[in-house]
Amino acid sequence: MERPASLSVIASLFFLVAAYLVVIGVLDLISPGTLSAAAGAPITYGRELDGPQTAISVGLGWALVGWGLLQVRSWARWCAIGIMVLGIASSIPAVSAAARSIGWRFFWYGAQVMIRVVITWYLAQSPEISDAFKKKIAAGN
Repeated sequence: MERPASLSVIASLFFLVAAYLVVIGVLDLISPGTLSAAAGAPITYGRELDGPQTAISVGLGWALVGWGLLQVRSWARWCAIGIMVLGIASSIPAVSAAARSIGWRFFWYGAQVMIRVVITWYLAQSPEISDAFKKKIAAGN
């Protein structure tokens, strides 16, 4: 069974985030204090002050979900939806704060929310994705 190309793109985004977090974690392990503690804040959901091990662990989690999406695993689909919903919820304060003066920050944070909404809808409701996961389940893998 062939996975949809769009699912590969979403998995690639998960791998990019994973690589970013692992690099931040490793750099902070090698040379503490060279990076801002907030460097990974938008994607660690409040865990950025727990140290480099957290960035590495969260990065590995993102990579695991990306791998699961490439394997068309149902658990990865639901994990990805959950991560996107968590990202939407955690972005609301940033969008609200940026709305005080409409500028590039407002559009940047708003675009992030919209990308997450599109990915969430696509993974949850797209007939193409639903069919791919149903075929995978029917095949017994």
